[in-house]
Amino acid sequence: MFSKLWADIQKGKLASVYLLAGLESYYIDETIRRIKDKLEEEGEVESVTIDLDEKPVDLVIDESDTIPFFSNKKLIIAKNASFLKATDKTKEKIQHDLTRLARWLEFPSDTSVTIFIAPYEKLDERKKVTKQMKEHAVYLLAETPKEQDLAVWVQHEVAGFGKLIEDEATAKLIELVGLDMLHLKSEVDKICLYLGEETTITASLVEELVSKTLEQDAFKMLNAYIRHDVSEALSIYHDLIRQKQEPIMLVALLASQIRLMSNVYYLLKKGYHSGQIAKQLKVNPYRIKRIVEDRRNISEEALLKALYGLSEVDLKLKSVSGRRERFLELFLMKPL
Repeated sequence: MFSKLWADIQKGKLASVYLLAGLESYYIDETIRRIKDKLEEEGEVESVTIDLDEKPVDLVIDESDTIPFFSNKKLIIAKNASFLKATDKTKEKIQHDLTRLARWLEFPSDTSVTIFIAPYEKLDERKKVTKQMKEHAVYLLAETPKEQDLAVWVQHEVAGFGKLIEDEATAKLIELVGLDMLHLKSEVDKICLYLGEETTITASLVEELVSKTLEQDAFKMLNAYIRHDVSEALSIYHDLIRQKQEPIMLVALLASQIRLMSNVYYLLKKGYHSGQIAKQLKVNPYRIKRIVEDRRNISEEALLKALYGLSEVDLKLKSVSGRRERFLELFLMKPL
């Protein structure tokens, strides 16, 4: 897929038209960067970006057919090619001349490289224009790799810095960051630069350096509460209060985490495996894996009890004055 495309780009085998579809922006951005870098080897590049949600496709064709003045080839990036997906025509703002586009695709300009970007999960394969684009353009679908492939990709990126990453550290990194490859790449770069002369990335280093989201901190606090680790739960809670986080929002996050766990347990009973659950609930697979692994630590009855306790805390926060942060603190101190 993209590895072959990137190899062709490196060799200077550039197509006149590309169609990059899918939700994984890392592959799309990286492909555009590589094409631009290759074009810049021959000198300055004229680059034009057109948003097809705002401008008609005619403008893309006109730009492509206009001979560049300052370089051998012009780079045209046509974003949001929404005419390739199923759409509600009553909501379409721009009328695109798809008949003209079809004629142009058969004989595109050889003085430009035009990249159509369709950042959608699926294209409408029934549309004639979709078939024409896939026939005449270099087409690739940017999908997030499966868990195992994503781990291999992380290790490959780390190896590019001459470093190693432990398997546990790879799993921790994906757990904390999620499946966003651009974000993962950013965190890998940051950690590798931080290492300096050191060669190995450990799980503890990932834990220390990767920026945590509020949701992840809430998940960690809930897990500590479930394990009856009052000290850890309160430590995380006090850190969040020092960061000026509102107790009422933290209660909502904890309740959301409990509902997620309940949904996971319900789907497990229905015979779903972790991957299917992650897809069904649209949640990071590593997070689902953690919930499944920790299932033995808490019963569904205990989850309901905790959810009821949080509802009481929520009511107090909304109706009682005083030191509001104490209400959630007392909840975390009570045994489940």
